Amino acid sequence: MRSLLLLASAAALIAVTATAMQHGGHDAHAAHKAQDAIAAAVAAPTRSATNTPRDTYRHPAETLAFFGVKPGDTVVELWPGGGWYTEILAPLAKSGGGTLYVAAPWERGLNRIKEKQAADAATYGAVKLAEFPATGAGDKVPDGSADAVLTFRNVHNWRFGGADKTADAFKQIFAMLKPGGTLGVVEHRLDESDDSAKEEKSGYMKKSSIVAFAEAAGFKLAGESEINANPKDTKDYPKGVWTLPPNLTEGETDRAKYIAIGESDRMTLKFVKPAS
Repeated sequence: MRSLLLLASAAALIAVTATAMQHGGHDAHAAHKAQDAIAAAVAAPTRSATNTPRDTYRHPAETLAFFGVKPGDTVVELWPGGGWYTEILAPLAKSGGGTLYVAAPWERGLNRIKEKQAADAATYGAVKLAEFPATGAGDKVPDGSADAVLTFRNVHNWRFGGADKTADAFKQIFAMLKPGGTLGVVEHRLDESDDSAKEEKSGYMKKSSIVAFAEAAGFKLAGESEINANPKDTKDYPKGVWTLPPNLTEGETDRAKYIAIGESDRMTLKFVKPAS
């Protein structure tokens, strides 16, 4: 009897191990496929020649992989501006049958994306436009529809762009996401030891400030990365983060110095909406 029990236990262990290996192999294969799709989107010939040189500072392939973005996902890009990341996210979504929303103040915040749609419907025609923060002026991202919501260097604008809209913004993001969905944040980083008053006009924010807003909305911090860190950034410029590339607000004054520093030191934070 003891021998039979040992044999049964061994067989069960082999079965569990084989299942785990199979599951792990499937996950690894899926991650590899997603990374290949992201790499192809980063290399898309439709990207602007003026945008691709910024890859060396913004690390789009590594950043999107860290956030776990997949080509079949429903992704929301908040406040896309000129569409730097849209140029990558649109072909990524197209390649995998996913959906891309771009959401910004209605509707001036979407004018540059509309220009892209008019100029290249094949790449951008399927991109959905939405209002964020939602006020009822335009379509909103449906609640519980998104696998991932991404925002790149925007939280300081919500916080200090006149009225403080940060708490409401994070609540609306939380509503957009499916349970288990991801919020990816890239933001100019103010050192925790610095005076918090610097957040107001510098463009930099403390990690603790962003985490507090996210957790108040119900998010959990799931990970952080130094992908977009820049130790050369001294963060002490009278005109704030915009002193550095690509803005270079000082014009020709110390231009070479600021170009040598490069773009800002940035935190890369991954939050999740709890599954229950």
